[in-house]
Order: sequence, then structure tokens, then C-alpha cells
Amino acid sequence: MLYSVPELDRHDERVLAEIDDLRDRLRHLMVEPRRWDRPLRRNLVARAVVGSNTIEGYTVSLSDAESIVAGSEVHPESDEVALAAVSGYHEALTYVQHSAHFEVFTYEQMLLSALHFMMLRHRPDMSPGRYRGGPILVTGGRGRPPAYVGPEAVQVPALMAELVDWLENGDTDQPLYVRAAMAHLNLVSIHPWRDGNGRMSRCLHTLVLARDKVLAPEFSSIEEWLGMSTVNTAEYYTALAQSQGGSYLPQHDTHAWVRFCLRAHHLQAQLVDQRVRSANTLWDKAIELTAKLGLHDRTAIALFAAAEGNLRRSSYAADESLTRDQALRDLNLLQRVELIQSAGAGVRRHYLAAGQWRDAAAQVLSENELLREPYA
Repeated sequence: MLYSVPELDRHDERVLAEIDDLRDRLRHLMVEPRRWDRPLRRNLVARAVVGSNTIEGYTVSLSDAESIVAGSEVHPESDEVALAAVSGYHEALTYVQHSAHFEVFTYEQMLLSALHFMMLRHRPDMSPGRYRGGPILVTGGRGRPPAYVGPEAVQVPALMAELVDWLENGDTDQPLYVRAAMAHLNLVSIHPWRDGNGRMSRCLHTLVLARDKVLAPEFSSIEEWLGMSTVNTAEYYTALAQSQGGSYLPQHDTHAWVRFCLRAHHLQAQLVDQRVRSANTLWDKAIELTAKLGLHDRTAIALFAAAEGNLRRSSYAADESLTRDQALRDLNLLQRVELIQSAGAGVRRHYLAAGQWRDAAAQVLSENELLREPYA
């Protein structure tokens, strides 16, 4: 038996409608391809990867995460274990992103185990891809009783078979965001693996949305929101505990969990909406400035990335199909006209906005509004 979809109330229906409106607005903003699209998507993926792994205690900088997403080098002194966790999670999330366009796709236990293997292959001691053979409990912290006790290992294969069948055929009349939330809750409650269950459950949440093409997965994931602050992460665990009931009790009411996820989707959608609108404005200003100074129009993408401190020589060269020397010439020119300045050294060298471009970018980025509470 799985945890079941709760009865939604009028407040949930209103929040769902508002989420759909926000997604529609994002679709409208993204209809016309812009050259800033690639760095923005890369940044969103990196934020999702960082957020999901931060919850589990694997912390890397956004800069290192962007390097992993871009396929660039990371600093040799970065935490190897954390980088391996982030790299594995990015590999699984990349599969999820591409799965939105697969002509042939079926939810299977092997699929979920393969995603788990991608995430945990750096930890062979945790039997990546294989179900646990013994009991599992989630600790509540030093000196506290277990926060959650999973079902017996002998029950796991049957529960996973039931979950996969539900993913294929269950509650298909329910709103997609609700189905994604329930997939998340059921997988993390079954807790089928020795480690990585939280990351896998958040990844499955995103996969359910991706398969229905709710928007590109990097715009739909709530993983950044969940790991954005200790408050958000604490609320995440509280909502899980409230619905789980301390052990595998599928008869428990799951309304608090679904409401928590809908709120997170709403707030994350507001955040991404602001970023996309800011990106539009930043791009227009970058094009205007490069034209005014007689610079090649491709340097606008360099200014765009520098505005948020994400400009690197390797990613700029890849985005604009430039050689290493061409990219360096452009960046040196932008430094000479005092629109960017370098920071860091070696593989961590990146560029920040400077001078009049820093002032223009700061004005655009400061105009974001406070996020609105969906369930106010």
C-alpha cells in the first residue's frame, strides 16, 4: 500500500491555477530564443544540483557546480567527495532533462536503480543501484530518537513494483504537481536504498514533471528552493515527518505534504519568473552598451554572464563557438574598456561586472520584488 493523494481544497486549487499562470508567463517569455538562454539554464541547473546536495550535507560553491554543468575544470582543492556527489547528481538530472523528449519511455524499477547508480557510483560501499538488504532508519540528530523508520527490507521490492505501476497508471486525473509530490513522498518513504534516497526522491519529482513537458526541467525543479536556506530545508523535513508519521504508515493524511510542495513550486516559479524578466532587461542593456562602444555583438553574452559573476573563459568560448584565443581577446578587451574585472586564479578565474556595466546591472537586479506567499 502506498501513501495516497489527499483531497484538495479550494486554496490548493487556487495555488495550482496560479502556478499554471506563472508557467504560462514563463513560456511566453521563453518563446523567442535569446542568446542568454544557455547561461541562464546552466545557472538554474547548477542551483538545483547545489540545493539538492546541500540538504544531504554535500556543499559545493555555485561556481564549482556551474563548472560541472558546463563540463569545465573545477578547483583541485575542492572537496572531492562533495564534487563526486554533485557530479553524479548532475548526471542523473541530465538524463531527466533529456527524458522529456524520449519517444519511448516507461517507468521501471531498473530505471530508478540506474538513476541511483549514477548518483552513488562514487560510493561502492553503499551498493549503488541495489536495494537495501536490511533495516533503515533516518536519524533525528545526536541524542534524539529516529526521525523515520523505513519498511522492512523484504517489503521493498513489492512496494517499488507498486510505485512503478502507480507512476505509469495511477491517479492520472490528478494535477501533475500533485502526482510529482506524491511520487516524491512515496519513494522517500519506501527508502529502498542504503543512501541517496532523498536525492533520488527529489529527482523523481522532477522526472514526473519533465515527462509531461511542464516546461524545461531546469525551470520546474523545486530543488533549489528546498536547499536555499536552513528554514526551507527544516520546513521540508517537517512536512515529510507530518505525513509519514515516524514510520511507513501509508494511511496517514498527506495534505500537509502536498500543500508544502505546491507552495514551494509557487515560490520557485516566482523566483524564476523574476530571473527571466531580469535576464531580458540585462540582455537589452548589454546589446545597447556593446553597440554604443562599437564592440562585437557577441561580447554582450560575456557582459550578461559577468553581471551575476558567472563569466568564465571556457563557458564563454563554448556559448559563442570561439577558440580559446578568440575568447581571451574578447575578455581582455572588455577589461581594457573597464566593463569587467577578473577574480580568482587558475581554474577558478572568472570575471565580474565593472564600471558602468556593474552599475547598470546592479540597478536591474535590484528591481526584483519580494516573493508573494501563495497561501497567505
